[in-house]
Amino acid sequence: MEIEETPVLDNHLHLDPVQGRNTEAAEEFADHGGTHLLVLNKPSWHLVEAATDEGTFREAFDLTVEAVADATDVLPGRAWPVLGVHPALISRLVDEGYTPEEARDIMQAGLDVAAEYVTDGPALAIKSGRPHYDVDDDVWAASNEVMRHGFALAADGEFAIQLHTEGGEDFEAVAQWAEAEGLDRRQVVKHYSGGRLRGPTKSVLADKDEIETAIEEDDPFFLETDYIDDPERPGAVLGPKTVPRRVRWLLENGQDDAVRTACVETPKAVYGIDTEATLAD
Repeated sequence: MEIEETPVLDNHLHLDPVQGRNTEAAEEFADHGGTHLLVLNKPSWHLVEAATDEGTFREAFDLTVEAVADATDVLPGRAWPVLGVHPALISRLVDEGYTPEEARDIMQAGLDVAAEYVTDGPALAIKSGRPHYDVDDDVWAASNEVMRHGFALAADGEFAIQLHTEGGEDFEAVAQWAEAEGLDRRQVVKHYSGGRLRGPTKSVLADKDEIETAIEEDDPFFLETDYIDDPERPGAVLGPKTVPRRVRWLLENGQDDAVRTACVETPKAVYGIDTEATLAD
């Protein structure tokens, strides 16, 4: 199979309509064979300011929704927004004098707004998680409460949730928390994952070794770059051309089934999207 014959999905990429390349990055993705993007809003303080109220969350979300619409115009397929609250917000709020409990309430309110954007139409899923760095026990506890609130929202609205968390391979407990809230663990997506993961669905950073591990594990997976669209860090984390290049590499090595898993079957199972039909359109 040739790359022109398949959808090519990057499951986690950022576009910055304020100071980044924005649509130009989506064009670069498309020029190298990419067709579909899931675009995560950048942390509110990168677009507007550290959110402390519903209005600021909406402002950041609206900027991302507009960026996604512009990206869709240049893609052979389309882009979808995934909106939520970056878990590092809790540290910013605590540093500004909020208690962990007050920060938790602000972040849960932000997730409530993100869930509205899914149920009302423009967004596909929400994002939550917990800090990937060491924090005090009370901040950790509050962060887990924020994440579990996200699980409850996703279960109630019957949509998926992407997680930004610490590294590691064993997130079985997190998947069980999601199930306790009524959410299918397949609809919990661990962003920035390695090729081996227990619990949620893995979104594998597009490193060749990790992709090979994911194929060996034979579980559903996505590919992602976590491109951050920061002009001061132009290739971080991976550039927008990376997933198309990895898909081409997989096809050249006879891994057609792996490409179908990452770009067609897992998106359909987790998000309910049809990357083939939207490519045909």
